[in-house]
Amino acid sequence: MLFETILPYPSISCNPLLTMGGRMGLTIGRRTLFAAVCAVAVASIYSAQPVLAQIGSDLDIPDARLGWIVAAGQLGYLAGLAILVPLGDMIDRRKLMAGHLLLTAVGAVLAATATRTWVLLVGLVVAGLFAVVVQTTVAYAAALSTPEERGRNLGVVTSGVVIGILGARVAAGALAAVWGWRSVYVALAVLLVTLACLVLRILPPDTRADHAMYRQVLTSLSALFREPLFISRGLIAFFLFACFGTLWSGLALPLAAAPWHLNTAQIGLFGLAGLAGALSAARAGRWADAGRASAVTGGALGLLAASWLAIGQASWSLWLVVIGVVVLDFAVQAVHVSNQHLLTMTHPGRTSSVIGGYMIFYSLGSALGATTTTTVFTDAEWTGSSILGAAFAACAFAVWTASPRVAINPYLAPNQPQKASQP
Repeated sequence: MLFETILPYPSISCNPLLTMGGRMGLTIGRRTLFAAVCAVAVASIYSAQPVLAQIGSDLDIPDARLGWIVAAGQLGYLAGLAILVPLGDMIDRRKLMAGHLLLTAVGAVLAATATRTWVLLVGLVVAGLFAVVVQTTVAYAAALSTPEERGRNLGVVTSGVVIGILGARVAAGALAAVWGWRSVYVALAVLLVTLACLVLRILPPDTRADHAMYRQVLTSLSALFREPLFISRGLIAFFLFACFGTLWSGLALPLAAAPWHLNTAQIGLFGLAGLAGALSAARAGRWADAGRASAVTGGALGLLAASWLAIGQASWSLWLVVIGVVVLDFAVQAVHVSNQHLLTMTHPGRTSSVIGGYMIFYSLGSALGATTTTTVFTDAEWTGSSILGAAFAACAFAVWTASPRVAINPYLAPNQPQKASQP
């Protein structure tokens, strides 16, 4: 049964980050820094994809084992979501961000200097493990935001994640073409160290009166998996990013085949179409601030399913594919921002834990999409992969239809009782 709960915003005065020096919120400079941290950190996981052939040739890795290079970063990232992200609810997130950025840089340096496969894999696991600084960054941005601007800020900050995922394909390919694949990780290490210094210099201290124990934080994280709203938004994210992974892990296959025979650089340019779609969804945060997060989710999931009608035409029209990619990435980002807005507003005291738990669904969904799309393509070509992507979108829409609908009322006083109604 669908139901709607009207939740009040938490009192501004309870958050010391917002009371130091008045209603501080986030400046443009801080929003940009947060987005840059997200972009570079997530790029350390995805930069291997466009340079796999070069890595395999340099380190004499058989083609059948190249998938482990991508998997190494993803496995490290999944582990970090469970064991590192909850630390953001315990200690100063500014120092935690800086430390994780530096350790991600260590992983990048290991990868850049690796002469053996196992050293490369260790470096990528380390980089992926500490790349969960992305979730600490999103949680810190939410904590620094005033309630009326939280959705907008999350839209800007999480756009950095999309820039990192899609932009890494273009930038890494360009760098590798000129200076080789190792230059990609050297550049990442330099950027990560620079960002760590900027975080310590620009962001305010994350002072909190009470300090939870690590065991308490993990217990709190596990308790989230019994909450209907968290589970429903997590399942939406699972199918959402399974759909995303189906596209971006499989699209190169039909584009490289007849009749197009595109090279890797040309295929990488499709990332720009996805980037345009995702960045255009930044306004979804403003819609969430206005209490329309649930409606935005439903509408965007409808667009997500419809996008596959265009993407599935890759055998005869590249323009339809471009249009479909733009629509799909717009929908993914709009839903992703709305999900995080609702979860951080309903759990203002443990934003790191709730974002980390939510992103576990994201990671598992991405892995499912990436592994199934290539298998389906082998048997049913791109038509089969497109049907798979549309099926994932339909599952996400079904979960939204049956899930709790939560609206945040910015005008409801903190001490005013909550209301529940059934449409």
